[in-house]
Order: sequence, then structure tokens, then C-alpha cells
Amino acid sequence: MTDSLYTEEHQIFRDAFRKFVAKEITPNVEQWEADRAVPRDLWLKMGEQGYLCPWLPEQYGGLGLGFEYSVIINEELIRGDGFGVGVPLHSDVATPYVHSYATPEMKERWLPGCATGEVITSIGLTEPNAGSDLAAIRTTARRDGDSYVLNGQKTFITNGYFADLVVVAAKTDPKAGHRGVSLILVDKDAPGFHRGRRLEKMGYHMQDTAELFFEDCRVPASHLLGAEGAGFKYMMEKLQRERLEVCIKCQVNAEEALKEGLNYAKVREAFGRPIGNFQYTAFRLAEMATDVELGRVFLDHLIRRHIEGNDITQQVSMAKYWLGEMVNRVAYQALQIHGGYGYMEEYRICRISRDVRSLSIFAGTSEIMKLIVSRNLGLTPQ
Repeated sequence: MTDSLYTEEHQIFRDAFRKFVAKEITPNVEQWEADRAVPRDLWLKMGEQGYLCPWLPEQYGGLGLGFEYSVIINEELIRGDGFGVGVPLHSDVATPYVHSYATPEMKERWLPGCATGEVITSIGLTEPNAGSDLAAIRTTARRDGDSYVLNGQKTFITNGYFADLVVVAAKTDPKAGHRGVSLILVDKDAPGFHRGRRLEKMGYHMQDTAELFFEDCRVPASHLLGAEGAGFKYMMEKLQRERLEVCIKCQVNAEEALKEGLNYAKVREAFGRPIGNFQYTAFRLAEMATDVELGRVFLDHLIRRHIEGNDITQQVSMAKYWLGEMVNRVAYQALQIHGGYGYMEEYRICRISRDVRSLSIFAGTSEIMKLIVSRNLGLTPQ
């Protein structure tokens, strides 16, 4: 981030959180990767220190801080090997829906727990037959007196297995297309709500990702977020922040992959000299460093514009596409520099390489980002 966005308070916060990560997260990463889960105790510790939803107003248990503090948390988690900790999705993707659109009573009920770690949130958008095309979701929510009755299923849901509260996109008017989509809060104890299996993924192992099922799932009508039929509009309003959060993940992982590749190239010797001194390797690292530097400048610009309240839909779509592809290029080349050792789990670049593969897919694939950008250019790609 550009220096003018930082204050001494930001640096104090960063230093404190970095120490927290070094003590509470990094030493446990190997075990949590094997367990395919992060223990609830970590969430409670983070809540106790004010590291969950720091932007929430003090009346709901937050610190009332700016988005830049969320950036710091996201960055330092990755630098401390906590990429799979689902806190950024909880704090900066799912919980903002509750804060922006829930009734005052629902805010009082749920938001304090979001800040303490007693309530973990997730967002249920993707379905087996509806990913990028959110208007095609099949999950329904039928009004029945003072309740909504949900039927359908969701998949690839981050934080889904351990979530206490899920923001669910459902059709309240199946005939109205995207204008019939509403957002409804479903808590873990709602009758008819079931979790499926924890999904086995290529990477991102410590992050719980699950299937969710709704079979005549009944929730109070007061769990509706905002107006009925306005869900698609709300999702479009929040996707800017979600995609920016993923862009941060892309950039910092690229920086970490470059660091691993560069450090290895300086110490690994072949034919009597460090492999980084071979022209091909040196030029490859120069290209990687250039990509990473360009990414940082672009990302910091978008963070600033977002904090200032600007609409960055077009630019963040460009960034999500470009950074998602860039981090995969950089990670691939960093692993290649490691040779056979890069394929070994004991080397950090191995985990980075498999983890970042998801970043050009979730929160909108690279192809969908290009579609958005091209339409905003006045084109009509078919």
C-alpha cells in the first residue's frame, strides 16, 4: 500500500498481528493442513485481540477501523503461511452483508459474535449447476407465514463446514430471473439445514470447504436481508470488496513465491555456481520481479480508491483477472527454479503453488472477469 495510507498506528497493528501469527498460526500450519481444518480456538483468540471484523462499529464489538486494517490482516496471514485461515472471508465478505442489510435485531443478535469468534460466517452462492451465473441458482425460499422455507443445495462453500451463520442466495420468485433472488440468513441449528462432506481439494487444505443442503429448511422471515428480490443487487454491490480481497491474496502470494524462488536461486549451486547467476534463471527472475512490482502498484491504487469510496468495478475485474493469472505464472516459475525439490511438500513453494491455483477461479473466473471488462468497454462478446 502507498506510504501515505499508513500511519504509525497501522504499523503498530501490523507488528502486533505479525507476532500473533508467528506464535499462534505458523507453528501449527503443518498439523492443520493434515487435519483439513483450523481449530475454533484460533477464532476465539483472534476475536479476543480484535483481529476479527475490525471495521465493525464499537456498538457491535468491533474497533471501528478502516479497510486498510483488513488488508494488513490478509497480508500477514499469507506471509505467516495462514493462507487457509478463513478469517478474511468471514470478516470482509460474509459479515458485511449482515452489517449492511440485516434488521437492527439481527445485527444485535449476530454481529457481536462475529467480532469475538463465537460466530463464524460464510456465504452460500455457488451451486452444482450455477457458479458464475448467479441468476441461474435453483435454491428456493418460499414464504410461509412468518417463515421462509428453503430447498436446494450449495457447493464449494468456504467456511461452510464450521460456519454458524450462512448468507444464502435463494429464489423467492423463481419466475423473475435475477430479480427473484433474495438473501436469507440461515443459522447452523435451523431445522432442515444439513452439511454435506468436507470437500477434498487440490490445495487450500486447512480451509474447510463444504456442501450445504436445505430440505424444507425453515427460518424466520426476519432473517431476510434487505428487501425481497433485491439479493442480486446486493451481491453486485458487495462483489467489488470480495474481489479486492482475493486480489490481495493473489499479490501477496506472488510476492512470497518470488521470495522463495529468489532465495533458492542464490543458494542452490550447479556446475560450480549459484543457479541464479545463469542468465536464463536471472532473466526469468527479473520477469517475475517485474510482474510482482506491477501487481503491487495496481493493487495499492485500487485499495486507495476503494477506501475513498470510488466505484472500482471495472478496475477490480481487471485486477482479479490479471493478478490471478500472474500469481500462477510466478508460482510456476518459482517451483521450476527449485527443480525436483519444489515438488516436495517440505518446501514452502510446493504448498504455495497448489494453493494459488484456486485464485483465478473463485470469486469469478478469469474468463468471467474478461467478460465484465469487455462489456464495460461497450462490446458484446458471445
